[in-house]
Amino acid sequence: MASHLPKSTTPIFVLCFFFLAFLTASARPVQRQLAGSRRPLREKTSHLHFYFHDIVSGRNPTAVNIVRPANISSAAGFGNVAMIDDPLTEGPELSSKLIGRAQGFYALDGQQETTLLMACTYVFLEGKYNGSTLSILGRNAPMHAVREMPVVGGSGLFRLARGYAVARTHQYDANTGDANVEYNVYVIHY
Repeated sequence: MASHLPKSTTPIFVLCFFFLAFLTASARPVQRQLAGSRRPLREKTSHLHFYFHDIVSGRNPTAVNIVRPANISSAAGFGNVAMIDDPLTEGPELSSKLIGRAQGFYALDGQQETTLLMACTYVFLEGKYNGSTLSILGRNAPMHAVREMPVVGGSGLFRLARGYAVARTHQYDANTGDANVEYNVYVIHY
């Protein structure tokens, strides 16, 4: 096959071969590290367990409607948007140790079924994760027994985070609309 190529192309093939051989021989494993850090990064997996208290009733609600669409009647609440600053606690009781806050919003995005677009950041205030955050963005169908939402990022000890959050309703009060949701969050981070 090489005999059909003009003689002037042979040096190009030889040069490409030696260049690729040089690159392969000189390549070293690249260690990831964050800007300003001298230590190489190692992936870790963390499991977090806490309770999310969404309080829409009473004098001090932690979730408030900020948008109520006009001229739309939907049993699923389609179009409503709520801003949240919900406490995250160690145990299911609201009085248990506060470990963080869930801050962001949820929008009712289902016309036939009650589903939420969750966009929130878990801000941790206690323990080794104090000052770190995890961001959640995804679909939450609160009438389902188990819901899964993606972790799309984080900060502090959760820089470059990815993973998922599993939510299970622990308690729901149909009269007030208040909810207590158990979360298990699995995160890969550096």
